[in-house]
Amino acid sequence: MTTIQRSLLIASAMLLTSVLAIFDIIPAAFAEYAPLFWLVFVPWTLAGEKSKCPVGGVR
Repeated sequence: MTTIQRSLLIASAMLLTSVLAIFDIIPAAFAEYAPLFWLVFVPWTLAGEKSKCPVGGVR
């Protein structure tokens, strides 16, 4: 999966969450914190491989 496909998948999930909250299918309290969930936790699971950018020093 390419980076563009991953970002489109996360963006569509955010939009779906907001639409579900508008129609009261999911609680508004969940919808308030859903963008944090989609941006912070999901990219780690979708990565599938280690990041190519070393963080925390030279290796």
